Amino acid sequence: MSDEALFNQLRQLRLPGMADHWQAMQQRGEQNHWTHAQFLTSLCELEINGRQTRRLQRMVRESKLPPGKRLMQFDFGGEMASYQQTISPLCNTGDWLKSATNVLLFGPSGVGKTHLAAAIGHAMIEQGKRVIYRHASALVQQLLQAKNSLQLESVLCKLDAFDLIIIDEIGYVRKTADETHVLFELIAHRYESGSLIITSNQPFSGWNQIFEDDIMTVAAIDRLVHHAVLLDIKAPSYRRRQAEIRQSQPSQ
Repeated sequence: MSDEALFNQLRQLRLPGMADHWQAMQQRGEQNHWTHAQFLTSLCELEINGRQTRRLQRMVRESKLPPGKRLMQFDFGGEMASYQQTISPLCNTGDWLKSATNVLLFGPSGVGKTHLAAAIGHAMIEQGKRVIYRHASALVQQLLQAKNSLQLESVLCKLDAFDLIIIDEIGYVRKTADETHVLFELIAHRYESGSLIITSNQPFSGWNQIFEDDIMTVAAIDRLVHHAVLLDIKAPSYRRRQAEIRQSQPSQ
């Protein structure tokens, strides 16, 4: 069999890693006196690793997570140091997803809520979990459109495919009654069945500005906190601190 024929057969079998690297692996095997089993095992490992890498890349693209927001890139200096002991365990294991635990991040603008939420999301993808990130306003509009076309239940069921949904900045937009209802529908639908990460610049006491009435507000909060990790970040704005550092540095 010619090299080209073998290449084409491996491609037809959807083994691109083997197709692209079998010759180099064969040469390496001859140099190291591999058995046929060792050669085949090495090729299989290469193919498996390639598939895992491509799968993670697809999951990152699918998640729409903000790039460059990993845990290692977050500054836990100063007042933020005390929060690392809560965030790190959430990144180290996905066991909390099995119990549909939510993570609720509160704090003013600039303290790093979005970065921390995204960092947890990236960590979960690395553990093979499906994650989707949406800004609250965009997600609500998607759900509202689905409701208006009588497809809300279908869209909610499609979201069930994700182990984790991240809803960023839930507190910024004052919502209409219809928008409020679809947001509540999502929270109720995910209750004890799937995890949410929610960031908010508003504490629970200000959530009556988000939902239509006090009854719905209490019902939404009750479902979210039943199984939840709550983190109220009290620290200076990271962006402000960075600006102050730049201003304090002498100009070159």
